[in-house]
Amino acid sequence: MAAIHHTNQTTHPPNLCSLSTYFQTLSKTPERLRKRVLATWTPDQELNQMRLRSGADMKRKLTWYDLIALGIGGMLGVGVFVTTGPVAKDKSGPAVIVSYVIAGISALFSSLCYTEFSIQVPVAGGAFSYLRVTFGEFVGYFAGANILMEYVLSNAAVARSFTEYLCTAFGQEDPNAWRVEVDGLLKGYNMLDFPAVALIVLLTLCLCRSTKESSMLNIIMTIFHVVFFGFVIVSGICYGNTENLIQPEGLAPNGVKGVIDGAAIVYFSYIGYDSVSTMAEEITNPSKSLPLGIVGSVLIVSVIYCLMALSLCMMAPYNMISSSASFSVAFQSIGWKWASNIIGAGASLGIVASLLVAMLGQARYLCVIGRAQLVPSWFAKVHPKTGTPQNATIFLGFCQASIALFTELSIVLEMISIGTLMVFYLVANALIYHHYAIKTNNPPIYTIVFLLILSSASIGFSISWNFTHLQKWGLPLFGTCVIASTALFQYLIPFSGSRDRSDHEWLVPFMPWPAALSIFLNIFLMATLKKLSYERFGLWTCLITLVYMLYGVHSTYQAEEMDMEADDMRPDCPNSNGEQPKVDIPVQ
Repeated sequence: MAAIHHTNQTTHPPNLCSLSTYFQTLSKTPERLRKRVLATWTPDQELNQMRLRSGADMKRKLTWYDLIALGIGGMLGVGVFVTTGPVAKDKSGPAVIVSYVIAGISALFSSLCYTEFSIQVPVAGGAFSYLRVTFGEFVGYFAGANILMEYVLSNAAVARSFTEYLCTAFGQEDPNAWRVEVDGLLKGYNMLDFPAVALIVLLTLCLCRSTKESSMLNIIMTIFHVVFFGFVIVSGICYGNTENLIQPEGLAPNGVKGVIDGAAIVYFSYIGYDSVSTMAEEITNPSKSLPLGIVGSVLIVSVIYCLMALSLCMMAPYNMISSSASFSVAFQSIGWKWASNIIGAGASLGIVASLLVAMLGQARYLCVIGRAQLVPSWFAKVHPKTGTPQNATIFLGFCQASIALFTELSIVLEMISIGTLMVFYLVANALIYHHYAIKTNNPPIYTIVFLLILSSASIGFSISWNFTHLQKWGLPLFGTCVIASTALFQYLIPFSGSRDRSDHEWLVPFMPWPAALSIFLNIFLMATLKKLSYERFGLWTCLITLVYMLYGVHSTYQAEEMDMEADDMRPDCPNSNGEQPKVDIPVQ
C-alpha cells in the first residue's frame, strides 16, 4: 500500500451536482476503487496537510490531568450501575470483582494500542486516522463510520437513562414520570423524552463554545462523581458483611466460565477511553500527556469498579442482589432507603459527564472524516474563534436528540456494542502491522499470515467456549495455537524499530503480546453478543459500503488523485503557490 505524497494545501470539492456528470462518474467506480481503497497516508500528511482542510486550528489548551478527567468521566458513567448487579446475580457471583479485573486488563491492552498510535499520529481522527495510515482509506472509513454509529446510538441511550435516574433522585418511582406519552405513535417510540433532548442541546452548546471550558466542567462533575462513588464504596465495605462474599455457594458459584462470561458483559463499562485519543490536536504536550491520560484513566477506573463491585457483594448475598437498581436495593437491605435518592443523583451526574466526553469525541471523528472528503467537507470546518468543530458538533447533537426524543432505551441498547469492539480489534491488528511491516524491512506477507492465524485461532477458541461439546478439545487446541503462533512470530520476525526510535517516542512494551491479547479478547467478547447485534452490523456495513461506492470514493478521488496529477504538471516547488506547507506538529 503506497502512501500518497503531494503537497497541495487546497482541495477541490467534488462536482457531483449535475445528474449526467454523476452517472458518468459512477461508470468509473471500479477504476477509482482500485486506486483509492488501499490508498494510505503518512503520519506527516495526517498531521499537517490534512489538518489544513479544517481552516482554523483547534486550540491547544488541554493537559494530562484534563485527559485523565476526560477518560474517567467518559468511562465512569452509568455502566457500573447497569451491569454489576445482573452479572453478580446470574453469572459471576461475588467473583464479579474478578470479572472486572479481567475486563480491566482487556481494556488496558486496547488502550496501550491506542496510546502508541495517538502519539505517532496526534490528530483528532482517533481510530479512523490510525487505520487509514496503516490499512488504507476504506478500512479507516469503515472503522470511523462504525464508531460514529455507536457514539450516536449510545449517547441517545445514555441521555434517556439520564431522565430515569433523575426521576429516582427526585423520589419518583415511575421511570416514565417525566416523559410525555403520545397515543398516535408506535409502541416503543411513543414516550417523548424532552429532558434527554434538553440535556443534549445544553451539552452541544457547551461543546461549541470551548473545549477547555467543557473540560473544566467535566473535571468539576468528575470530582463530585468520584466523591459519590467513594460514598458507595466506603458505606458498602463498612456496613456490609464479608460472609456474603462466600455465602451461600462460594466465591464463584458458576465456576470459571461464569467469571469469564461476566467479564464479557462488564467490559462495556470501560468503553469511553478512546474519546481521549480524539483530543490529540488540543493537547499541549501529546507525547507525555496521552500515555498518562489514556492508560492512567483506565487504571483508575478499574480500581474504582472493583471496589464498587466489592461493596455491592458485601451488602447482600449474590442471589439476593436485584437485577435492576442493584445498588439502591442493596442499600435498602442494610436499612438505608434514603440512599436510593443519592444514587439517582450520583448516576445522573455521571451520565452527564459520560455524555459530555462522548460528544466531544464523536464530533472530532466526523471532523477528520470530513477532512478526508469521505463526507461533505462542511463537517471538517473548525470555528476560528472557538477552535471547535462546530458544524460536526451541531449535526451530531441534532441526530442524537432526534433518536433520544422518540426511541425507547431497550430498542437503542440492542443495537450497540459490536461496532466498538470491531474497531478495537482493527486497531490492535494495525499496531502489529505498523510495528512489523511498515516500520521495518520485513515482508508484509509474514505479518498478514500471522494476523490471519491469530484471528482464526481466536475465533475457534470463542466458538469452543460457547458450545459445551467442543470445550474439551477446542479450548486447549485453539488456546495453544494463539500462544504458540504469537511466540513463534516474536521469535522469527524481529522488530528493529525500538533501536532507531527517538528518545521521546513511546512504544507499547512487550510487543506483540499486548496487541495479540487485545485481538484475542475483542474477538472473544464479540462472540458473546446476540444475533441481533450481528444483523444490525451486517445491515450497517452494507449501507456504509454503498455510501462509499456512490459518494466517498469519487469525492476522495477528486480531492486527492486530481491534485496529484496537477502537482505532477507543475515544476518542483513546495506547493502550488510557492509557500511552505504549514507545519507546527512533530510527527512523533
